[in-house]
Amino acid sequence: MISVTPSLFVHRTPTSYFFFTTTITTRRSKPSFPALSVWSSSSPSGLYEIADKSEKRQELGSELYSSAPFPEIKAAKRVVLVRHGQSTWNEEGRIQGSSDFSVLTNKGEAQAETSRQMLIDDSFDVCFSSPLLRSRRTAEIIWGSRNEEILTDPDLREIDLYSFQGLLKHEGKAKFGEAFRQWQVDAANFNIDGHYPVRELWARARNCWNKILAHEGGSILVVAHNAVNQALVATAIGLGTKYFRILLQSNCGVSVLDFTPRLEVGSPLICLNRLNQTPNSPVAGGSFGGRKTSKRIILVCHGSTLTNTEASSHFSEDQTMNMLGVIQSQKTAELLLDLKVSSIVSSPKKACVQTAIAISSVQEAADCLGADCVPRYVEMKQLGNLNVESILQQDSNVVSSLQPGSLNGFEDTVLSAVWDQSEQAWQYLLKELASGIEQERIVVVVGDPAIHIALLAHCLNLTKEWVGSFHLDDGSISVVDFPDGPAGGGVIRCINYTAHLGRWSIPITRSTVDDEEF
Repeated sequence: MISVTPSLFVHRTPTSYFFFTTTITTRRSKPSFPALSVWSSSSPSGLYEIADKSEKRQELGSELYSSAPFPEIKAAKRVVLVRHGQSTWNEEGRIQGSSDFSVLTNKGEAQAETSRQMLIDDSFDVCFSSPLLRSRRTAEIIWGSRNEEILTDPDLREIDLYSFQGLLKHEGKAKFGEAFRQWQVDAANFNIDGHYPVRELWARARNCWNKILAHEGGSILVVAHNAVNQALVATAIGLGTKYFRILLQSNCGVSVLDFTPRLEVGSPLICLNRLNQTPNSPVAGGSFGGRKTSKRIILVCHGSTLTNTEASSHFSEDQTMNMLGVIQSQKTAELLLDLKVSSIVSSPKKACVQTAIAISSVQEAADCLGADCVPRYVEMKQLGNLNVESILQQDSNVVSSLQPGSLNGFEDTVLSAVWDQSEQAWQYLLKELASGIEQERIVVVVGDPAIHIALLAHCLNLTKEWVGSFHLDDGSISVVDFPDGPAGGGVIRCINYTAHLGRWSIPITRSTVDDEEF
C-alpha cells in the first residue's frame, strides 16, 4: 500500500487501480448574500428562501425561475414529452424556429416509430401536439390506432426566431454577425426584431402547463419541439431562461415528468423522472454550437440489490447485487463498449464496486475484439464521498418503501450532510475530468441513485431543495457533457436512461392498473 495523500491510497491490481479515500468534513465560511425568494415546485411550501450563488456559480445559477405556483391537481399525473423526429430542415442545418415548411425525413419517420414502440404499452388519456407539420406527423405515428383525437395547441409551437427562420446557420452568422453569436452563447438575452425569443418561449411554456394540467387525464402525451420541450421541463422544475440548451432534447427523445398532489392545498410536487431517452445511443458523440464535446462524465447507478419481496430498507446495509443487478451492470458495460473510458470512480459500496469491475472488464477487452489485440488498462478508483448510506441511515423517519433515488422526506440535517458531502465529490470529479493529457476524457462514476441525484443538482448549480425534483432508477445512466471543458459547466444529455437494459429496463410510462402511485 503506497501513501499518495493523507486521505488517498492506491493499490494496483494486474489490470486496475483502486483508490481508497476517507471522508473529510470541513466547515468553510461562506460569504453573506441577500436572500432571494424563489418558487420551487419541490419545496414544502412552494416558496422558500435561498442564498444567492457564489461567484463561480453566478453565470448559470443566478437565474432560478420565479413563477406563480402551478394549479392544484386532485390526482397524480404523468406527462410524457416527445420531440419530433428528424425534419428536412434539421438535415439541411437550417434554422426552423416556428416556421412550418419542413417535414419529417425517412429517418425522422423511423425515429417516431421507435418512440411509438417505446411507449406502446401505455394507454394515454390524451395527446397534445404542436400544430406544426413535423410535430403533428410525429404525434400521429406515436398515437397510432388510438381513437381519441390529438389536441393541437399553438403555444406548443417551436420558439419564434423571426428573421433567423429559414436561414442556414452559416447564413445567419454572415447576415447577423454579433446577434447570431449572442444566440449561440447567450440565448437568454438574445434579441432580434425587437423580441427576446427565449423569454417569450418560457412564458409560453408556463402557460402550456396550465392547460395540460387542467385536463382530467392521468397519463398525458405531449409531442412538440426541441426548444419548447426544454422550456416545459425547465419551467416545471423551476429553472429560468439561463438553462436553455442545458437540458438536451434530441429528435424523438422522451422526457417524463411526474406531478403528485400535496396533502394540503397548493402547487403539486413535480419530479423529472427521465430526460431525453432517445431512439439512438445516449453516448454517441455530440456537439454544441459547433463545438465538439471532448470531456464527459457518465453517472452509472449500480445494479439492483433488493427484490420486490424484501422489506428491508434500501439504505439498511451494504449488499452485493442480485442476479437482476448483475444483468443490469453487464448491459451498461455493453452500452459503453464503443467509448474509451479514461477512468472509473466508484463508491466503495459492494454493488458499486461490482458494477465498476463489470464496466472495466469489458473496456479492457474491447481492444481485443478485433484482429489486433492490444490490451489497455482502465484506471479504477474508489471515492468515499460517493457513499452516503451512513448519512441516510441516520434518519429514522424514512420508510422502507422509499423509492431508490428519492431524497424527498429526509430530515433537513440529513439532507444537508448529503449535500455537503456530494459537493466535495462533485469538485473531485471535475478535477478528475480535467486531469490527464488526452484530448478526449471520459470519467464513469458508479454510485447509488441518491448520490447521483445530488451530483446532478450540483452540475446544474442548484441548491439542496432541488434534489426532490429528480429521480433515478437502479441500473440507469445519466450523461453530462462539457463542451467548454470542466470549468465551462455541464450540459445534461440524458437523465435516468434505461433503454439499454432491454427487457429488464424500467418502463418509461407507468402501469394503468392499480396505479395510485408511480
